[in-house]
Amino acid sequence: MMLIYSSPATWDALSQSERDQMEVDHSELYRELVRSGEWVGGNILADPSRSIGLRVRGGTAVTTDGPYAEVKEHLAGYDVVDCESLERALEIAARIPDAAICGVEVRPIMDVGGLEM
Repeated sequence: MMLIYSSPATWDALSQSERDQMEVDHSELYRELVRSGEWVGGNILADPSRSIGLRVRGGTAVTTDGPYAEVKEHLAGYDVVDCESLERALEIAARIPDAAICGVEVRPIMDVGGLEM
């Protein structure tokens, strides 16, 4: 899984043409991954201000508006790929445009084995 991070300050500093180019670059990468059969899925996440944090304390669910933590960067989206190696996953992650302005975290998805759904 590619966890894509963003920063409002970094995003706001980009020109409209730079933002447009990032969209083009994302689209080209996704089309390539679909053609290669490596694309599993992914999505853009809503702004952290639309988050609701939830914790269970003493058996009671307590919710709070806004992001879970105060941070400069936030999780902005994710991509799931099925590729042959960690090296290939890192190659793909390096081509995600956000890697050049904030960051992308590559994290394996664990097999839950015999868990029944």
